[in-house]
Amino acid sequence: MKATAKAPANIAFIKYWGKADDTLRLPLNDSISMNMSGAYTITTVEFSKQFKKDSVTLVGGEFSEEETARVIKGLDLIRKRAGSTQKATVVTKNTFPKGAGSAASASGFAALTVAGFAALGVTLSEKELTIFARMGSGSACRSIPDGFVVWEKGDSSKTSFAWSLYPPTHWDIRDILVIVDSRMKKVSTTEGMETVATSPRLAVRLRAIPRRMKEIQQAIATKNFSRFGEITEEDCLGMHMVMQTQTPPLFYWNSTTQTIMEAVRDWRKHGLPVYFTIDAGPNVHLLCEGIDEERVLAAVKTIGGVEATIVNKPAIGTRIISEHL
Repeated sequence: MKATAKAPANIAFIKYWGKADDTLRLPLNDSISMNMSGAYTITTVEFSKQFKKDSVTLVGGEFSEEETARVIKGLDLIRKRAGSTQKATVVTKNTFPKGAGSAASASGFAALTVAGFAALGVTLSEKELTIFARMGSGSACRSIPDGFVVWEKGDSSKTSFAWSLYPPTHWDIRDILVIVDSRMKKVSTTEGMETVATSPRLAVRLRAIPRRMKEIQQAIATKNFSRFGEITEEDCLGMHMVMQTQTPPLFYWNSTTQTIMEAVRDWRKHGLPVYFTIDAGPNVHLLCEGIDEERVLAAVKTIGGVEATIVNKPAIGTRIISEHL
């Protein structure tokens, strides 16, 4: 009873920061994202009556006790739904750094959910899979459907799920993930969200989300790149303003992050249409259309402090694959 899934990380254009329910991981707001072709997780899950306990392995790295416990909790949810008591071995690997603000938990729990249910022979709808993935890591629900994805916040576990707005082929855009620090961040996303309510900027941001969601969906529908980029940057900065005004404040950016943000604005002034967005970490996502990919990459090479770049096109969601780890 073994299955392997490949799950993309996703980059949110309208982001989620803060939970309405910690246990169910219900978000405070709707969000919208794109799956990333070059940043993904592959996970093999095997269940057996012969296993005495659960085992979790990260290829090329290691999980903390807390991270391992989260994976096992995810397995428990899968077992409960499947009516199984069998223990499991989980082997997983990423193509990008975990814990550095690049959505490794999203792809990780999406892959765990899809592989876990497949290994136990349980078939669920895409909607159900997004709900179970969400309970492992909120944004994991967005890594299951294809392409451009909406996550509805809902008001219960059944009404908080993700669905595909457009397939990957809808729009030839790029997310160039610029790695400026691959180390594990000191404050995890989960921990950081715990004090979101202390920010005086939270209410302002939440009031703006419905307008942004409507406008960015219109921009994606019409492929209006400049408007799409403006809204994405606006939401990114609004989220980080909330983080930076929490108690205690959270400053995920480093000096290279800020250098890139300033450079992007300068590049635009000189005719290069590119925008940035940043999750809960220092690494920067540069958004451009496919025809401008090489120009953006060339511009990035002029920035010091960059460890690596990963070029991403819009991607399909989580799938079962035949090769096991």
